[in-house]
Amino acid sequence: MFYCGIDIAKYKHEASVIDINGKTLLDSIPFANDKQGCGKILAVFEKFEIAPDDVIIGMEATGHYWLSVYAFFLELGYTVKVINPIQSEAFRKMYIRQTKNDSKDSYIIAQIMRFGEYSATSLSEENIIALRQLSRYRLALVDACGDCKRRVIALLDQVFPEYDQLFTDTFGSSSTELLLNCPTPEDMLAISTRKLTNILNKASHGKFGKEKAEELKAAAKNTFGIAFAKDAFSFQIKQLMQQVVFLENQLSELEEQISNLLHETNQYITTITGIGDVLGAIIVSEIGDINRFERPNQLVAFAGLDVTVKQSGEFSGTKNKISKRGSPYLRRAIWLAAQRAAFCDPVLSEYYQSLRARGKHHLTAVGGVARKLCNIIFVILKENRPYLPTPTKNPKNLS
Repeated sequence: MFYCGIDIAKYKHEASVIDINGKTLLDSIPFANDKQGCGKILAVFEKFEIAPDDVIIGMEATGHYWLSVYAFFLELGYTVKVINPIQSEAFRKMYIRQTKNDSKDSYIIAQIMRFGEYSATSLSEENIIALRQLSRYRLALVDACGDCKRRVIALLDQVFPEYDQLFTDTFGSSSTELLLNCPTPEDMLAISTRKLTNILNKASHGKFGKEKAEELKAAAKNTFGIAFAKDAFSFQIKQLMQQVVFLENQLSELEEQISNLLHETNQYITTITGIGDVLGAIIVSEIGDINRFERPNQLVAFAGLDVTVKQSGEFSGTKNKISKRGSPYLRRAIWLAAQRAAFCDPVLSEYYQSLRARGKHHLTAVGGVARKLCNIIFVILKENRPYLPTPTKNPKNLS
């Protein structure tokens, strides 16, 4: 049996090939991130008569640069394992003085494959990769949309500080349509009450009319906002609102795509309280193959929700924090789900209330719920069955 470790980089990767005894067959091989570059590895396999069944190829999940190499060898029938960089840290320290710097990382990955001391990501299902791409793309769009909204609010605070009291939701349909047409108080005063009424009436489907239009005009007339550079503020608010509308339309289309894909991939993740299609897609795609985790606490650690304790000598910190290692996307999704489950799920709500009764801060209690939620996710994915919450008389025994 042979083992090939690939150190992934953006433009040029490096590979080391070792035999079953850990001996390198030749010096490390630099190769480009393209078909011709990967062909250099295939040439090495051919030289030493290494068939696809006789070698395990390993690589670290470095950004997104590993995907093309992974797909190339997988399509040719090779066994390819993708490991978390955290897992190679112990081996890296072990071999730090035994190898040259330029070949160290690829050699270490090859040794990890030889010893089998890894939890590999299985990405044989195309839907999982697609879900991961779409889910991460959605998070980027959500962040971009949120940034635009914050900038709009900052501008409105300067030109029309009273505006946030006029609508329940600044970015609801009525307010959005108004800001697209009349971004500043001066714009609202420049049009007739009748036209303003028509804009509001149409956008709110009859909820707002002349009374609301008059309220807006009165507020605009007496605003404490700044009156200079109004054209610049008007231009910015209008453009930012156009971006918000565009991004929200994209999110709507994207979430429908994610929902359809999730239902083809996993039927039970959304039976867990607090987990809908969007969060379910993030969780399923970030976890990948649940069988690479033997115990629930491994999933907790992978999500970075495990608790760290600060110690130095005889000192032991009293304020523990989550490690925040592992997948930030998975951690974010589980945390959001836990915030809802803490109040809606009979089991997890009971546990949350027990932590609060013991004097724990709200966020600390939510963190506890998030870890329990990891345990539930582990069982549901492992056993491939729906979640059926069963309240317990002793919340401490939740698992």
